[in-house]
Amino acid sequence: MKAEEIKQAVKSNYAKVALQNLSCCGTGRSCCGTANAAQVESKRVGYSDEEMSVAPEGANLGLGCGNPLAHASLQVGEIVLDLGSGAGFDCFIAAARVGATGKVIGVDMTPEMIDKAKQNAQRGHFENVEFRLGEIEELPVPENQVDVVISNCVINLSPDKKKVFKEAFRVLRPGGRVMISDIVILKELPEVIRKSVEAYVGCVAGALKKKEYLAAVEAAGFHEITVLSEDIYPIELMASDPLVHSICADLNLSANAVSDLAISVASIKVYATKPA
Repeated sequence: MKAEEIKQAVKSNYAKVALQNLSCCGTGRSCCGTANAAQVESKRVGYSDEEMSVAPEGANLGLGCGNPLAHASLQVGEIVLDLGSGAGFDCFIAAARVGATGKVIGVDMTPEMIDKAKQNAQRGHFENVEFRLGEIEELPVPENQVDVVISNCVINLSPDKKKVFKEAFRVLRPGGRVMISDIVILKELPEVIRKSVEAYVGCVAGALKKKEYLAAVEAAGFHEITVLSEDIYPIELMASDPLVHSICADLNLSANAVSDLAISVASIKVYATKPA
């Protein structure tokens, strides 16, 4: 798959998500089809009711694979950057923590998501949040500007993850930190999956092996790299996911192959720092 092909597929899919409030697979599956269902999904991956209540209605699309803010230890007055901010869910939670003297910047490459996030910010009266259109491989942020970089199930969608981590390192101030929730694979995926654009958009085919992912973080210059948690993607969700059903039908995968795929995919939380 060519990088531009991947980006266009991801952008097109998430434009539909923004416009129709669908899940990340673009099918409106039961776990993400309504605001209440999105809350259920978010609670499953680690968000508290209190955190979810901070975000305005329409910001939580149930797209995350973890809660990067749970371990970010945000402080009042800090500047936070969210890579792939979507409708602004994590940005609004972060904004409440850094307060009026702090600031949160959300970057997303999908114009429809940026528009939705800005509407949510206006609706929720968030004056310390700004959303910028741009790609996470080329962040529209000057160097040494932010204290914390967060991201939730987005970097796995990038065709150039090494560049993303280098960009995160560039924009962080010395002593700054990253807190990321993302998808990795624990063993090699079948070739048919790795070559599927649909599987890539569904957060599977584009994922790196865990060791390669952490190596990319280190190569960018980060220190104190720590995997705070690792959870196998729940097989019951994969088995009921319409996207998986579609991929399996198109690629003629057996039930055993689907089960093997499920235990090959994990959600991890990674913490790292930029040397002071």
